Amino acid sequence: MMQLHQDYEKFAEEDTIIVAIGPENADKFKEYWEENNIQFYGLPDEKGSVLKLYGQEVKIFKLGRMPAQMLVDKEGILRYVHYGHSMKDIPENSEILELIDNL
Repeated sequence: MMQLHQDYEKFAEEDTIIVAIGPENADKFKEYWEENNIQFYGLPDEKGSVLKLYGQEVKIFKLGRMPAQMLVDKEGILRYVHYGHSMKDIPENSEILELIDNL
């Protein structure tokens, strides 16, 4: 999430809206957003309903949800999906920005 936050302006220049979905409850999510001054949208998913809808994995031995990034175009078509196998397995922002440029 912080990786996306660091390049938020670049995404905004590409007319891209970022929505981060996390496992926390609404109060913890709001607190994190405010403490870190995050500029994009955050959606708490405490019950995991969005997680299940998009097939995001949970691995107890790796402390929870595995990262997932999805790119949806303005028509609502899913154009890119990356399911990570660890918190280190996240595409670089430059890769996502290149995908956006090629839409």
